[in-house]
Amino acid sequence: MESASSDEVHIEQLEVFTVIGVLEHERKGLQRLTVTISFWPYQPTRDMADNIEKAINYSAVAAETKRFAREQTVNLIETLADRLAAHLLKTFPIQRVKIEVRKFALQDAKYVSATVTRTTSV
Repeated sequence: MESASSDEVHIEQLEVFTVIGVLEHERKGLQRLTVTISFWPYQPTRDMADNIEKAINYSAVAAETKRFAREQTVNLIETLADRLAAHLLKTFPIQRVKIEVRKFALQDAKYVSATVTRTTSV
């Protein structure tokens, strides 16, 4: 059995907008969050032959992340991270994904974040 590829693609602090929060004032409009995504494709880099057709287009991953987040209405950043991870695993040929969602909700903190790591179930 072939071992899983450890080749990783990373998107750092992608800006997304979504309705999120527990408090009423948070849910009145779109909030700015950032999402950091690391994903591990099934296809090892060495097998891509420098061909974009064999790679996972990170621009497509970013666009799908923004679209997905905008369509969500959730209370918790943990829920958004979990749903996004599951969605990306279903949408792209990736074996593992790590999602960090950052929310800028506390005045005296840089951000609050939730991180999930999910693997394709075979």
